[in-house]
Amino acid sequence: MKKITYTIVVAVILSLSACKTDAKKADNGKLNVVTTTTMITDLLHNIGGDAINVVGLMGSGVDPHLYKASEGDVAKLVDSDVVFYGGLHLEGKLVEVFEKMEKTNKKTVAVSDALDKKELIGSEYFASNYDPHIWFNVLFWKRITTYVANELKKLDPKNTAIYEENSKMYLEKLAKLDSDLRETISQLPEEKRVLVTAHDAFNYFGKSYGFNVVGLQGISTATEAGVQDVQELSKFIIDNKVKAIFVETSVPKRTIEALQASVQSKNQNVTIGGTLYSDALGDKGTVEGTYIGMFRYNVTTIVAALK
Repeated sequence: MKKITYTIVVAVILSLSACKTDAKKADNGKLNVVTTTTMITDLLHNIGGDAINVVGLMGSGVDPHLYKASEGDVAKLVDSDVVFYGGLHLEGKLVEVFEKMEKTNKKTVAVSDALDKKELIGSEYFASNYDPHIWFNVLFWKRITTYVANELKKLDPKNTAIYEENSKMYLEKLAKLDSDLRETISQLPEEKRVLVTAHDAFNYFGKSYGFNVVGLQGISTATEAGVQDVQELSKFIIDNKVKAIFVETSVPKRTIEALQASVQSKNQNVTIGGTLYSDALGDKGTVEGTYIGMFRYNVTTIVAALK
């Protein structure tokens, strides 16, 4: 898929948006929604249901930190009525595109705006100075659900009842998810709750559920792990008797394999406990292809490997 520079992306979107008519929307009368990550796409499907058209830019296994817009993405953005994205520089330079689109009549919504910055985990190593992996706090995701539903109601008031009913049902499912996760995690002794992954995507998860989380790479996968990082983390694994470490679907597994090899070179053993979903959901149509299914799978995998 051909990638294009962000200067061209912005220029094309602004010029075509100025000429755009309502013909596209008039096809079925529904709101045309574009989303970035798979987590946000799943959220909009749950809240909007059949009342909206949803098109996601990123698919399963796609790393939003490194994602670059394609020519096809430009067409999707031009035809949209609203764009929902993560914010906090999760989508890298795409955020610049969304911010400039907002200066036209194109509506863009950062779902992270639903949260108070004081509640976020700070990071001096990330562009926004905040960890953007906010979906790993279910209570945050519940708040974001209400925020997104309210934004849809403003844009499409005739379907207010649908958005209210769908969001209410989804909030109930999220409450059940949080309760079930806590029950599963309670099976794991506190001293074993050490989660070592490819990059720092799970800090909100750790804070919510009592895990010590250590990532080989930083919060953004744009930051490469060096030899010293591998050596330091292998020592941590040995000192803390960590049984298993985890690969992520959106990050090349070679970094974790290098970490495992480093531990083994010191005559110690650590297994790769499984592959976790971090920056993207699983394949469409699978259980892990939904936010709730992804979270359940991750926690079950983690607990089973660390027990």
